[in-house]
Amino acid sequence: MLSPFCKSQVPSFMDMTRFVNTFGRYLRAKYGEKVHKISVNASFTCPNRDGTKGIGGCTFCNNASFSPDTTNAGDITAQIQSAKKKVSQRTGAGKFIAYFQSYSNTYGSVDDLRRYYDEALSDDDVIGLAVGTRPDCVPDPVLALLKEYQDKGYEVWLELGLQSTFDASLIAVNRGHGFAEYEDAVKRAKGFGLKLCTHLIMGLPGEVPEDTLTSFDRVVELGVDAIKVHPLHIVKGTQLARDWKQGRVKEMTMDEYTHVMAEVIRRAPEHLLFHRLTGSGERQYLLSPEWAMKKWDILGLIYRKLEADCMTSS
Repeated sequence: MLSPFCKSQVPSFMDMTRFVNTFGRYLRAKYGEKVHKISVNASFTCPNRDGTKGIGGCTFCNNASFSPDTTNAGDITAQIQSAKKKVSQRTGAGKFIAYFQSYSNTYGSVDDLRRYYDEALSDDDVIGLAVGTRPDCVPDPVLALLKEYQDKGYEVWLELGLQSTFDASLIAVNRGHGFAEYEDAVKRAKGFGLKLCTHLIMGLPGEVPEDTLTSFDRVVELGVDAIKVHPLHIVKGTQLARDWKQGRVKEMTMDEYTHVMAEVIRRAPEHLLFHRLTGSGERQYLLSPEWAMKKWDILGLIYRKLEADCMTSS
């Protein structure tokens, strides 16, 4: 007999939805068609860059390494039109979520935020917003604004970049906030009825991969709706890159990453959505680990580890 974790007999192809409640499947079930996130750059900064809390940002941060197409911000409407064309040709998606991705996208006045969000939603094919930000940049008036859009029927996700629940790790990467700020942000956002996705990075300096399991458990206990995980990327133009070149950063292996990610999936409550199981970044910026570029190899290893569980329990 298969365990409850194994949702079906083993198919002849890699179907990760057997084990993972994916964001893509959720969107297709809800809207009846393929929906894709497209990145938008509204020229935000963050308090860890503008001097409010610090300068230079997190030691691992170079936004261009994850969203090079939106590094140079411009007209939001033009960005969306360009991205829609590219994504539609590649994926066939006809509906989109505007993903305000670069830096802290709630770090501004409510009037400015409303103007940016309204412009993104003025496109008939954009059905919602995904707003990436820091836990210390979500005051109640901003949460109320996001709730307005949700109440109008838009798909709204607040994406909180936490990275780790260990304060020592957050200090080590110059994060500028601790776990307490995250807990507060989650409780207040849940009070507004917003959907929450939390970002975690596995392999931060001073951590072992298994520490991500602790962070995952703590995040899930707070009642978030979704999770996004990727391995630590050491990219050009960061303090972390300089530390790595001097041999001060221990590199994680692909096997370590996939082993822990498989356990994360095993522990996940059935309702939890996974927005991402890994992240590949951009080859032109990535210094280490090289295996992070092999997205399908990573997903294949995770799948085979989960598949082996089901074969054993059958």
